[in-house]
Amino acid sequence: MNVKILADSASDLPLDFFKNSNVTLFPLGVHLDGQDFLDLVSINPGEVYAKMRNGAAPKTTQVSPHFFKEEFQKLASNKQSGIYIAFSSELSGTYQTALMMKQEVLDEYPDFDLTIIDTKCASLGLGLVVQAAAELATKGASKEEIINVVKDKATHMEHIFTVDDLEYLARGGRVTKTAAFVGSLLNIKPILNVENGKLIPLEKIRGKKKVIKRILDIIEERGTNLEDQTIAISHGDDFETANEYKRLIEEKFGCKSVFTNMIGASVGSHAGPGTIAIFFLNQNRS
Repeated sequence: MNVKILADSASDLPLDFFKNSNVTLFPLGVHLDGQDFLDLVSINPGEVYAKMRNGAAPKTTQVSPHFFKEEFQKLASNKQSGIYIAFSSELSGTYQTALMMKQEVLDEYPDFDLTIIDTKCASLGLGLVVQAAAELATKGASKEEIINVVKDKATHMEHIFTVDDLEYLARGGRVTKTAAFVGSLLNIKPILNVENGKLIPLEKIRGKKKVIKRILDIIEERGTNLEDQTIAISHGDDFETANEYKRLIEEKFGCKSVFTNMIGASVGSHAGPGTIAIFFLNQNRS
């Protein structure tokens, strides 16, 4: 592999992907019950959701500067080119930390060739971009080719999601406590998107069945060539609902490739159990 791909755990890809694809993993931190864990490495997302259902309120931290510097130094000393495909800078300080650590390594290795890309993506929206880059790198694509594909997919990646309980978004300041309380009483389910890296509310729907129908409509309105692209579904420990979305998407759009995985601890700590998110490429692709 001529170009080394690096990504963080907020991509919500399974650990086996990083091992089998030779992609370097940078884990975000999770503080839970007085202990510090590394997302995907020393804590299972299912454990986090179970504790959240029992009232725990985990906190997350960005990737450790030490992890960045150590891996960047390895690349630099081996004179290997790298691309770090980063979690949205609007949702984490991880991207900025990576830039600082890159500069420190450049002071030591002036010829260090690393490109850091702020994808403005999260969860499997980021994961789909990382998968595409890893596949290209394995096939021996040039660094410029990989960067172009990463930027194109990241720019046109839709993130459509809903949460089961507004309380978790309220804890992170995404909605007010009052809105969360009233929403719970009225069975209000928000539909949200990530636009330019930021969390944006789209609509409020009453009832789970109506949410599913509306999300399918949004996919149809915004997506392009859905049957020929990989669509990803991430979920907050809700396999049943994720599989239901998978079945409906395959039936409605004739999709040949639908990938599902549990939302990792770092993203899931903010979205909460029961979250469902759908990722696909939109109609605005050039």
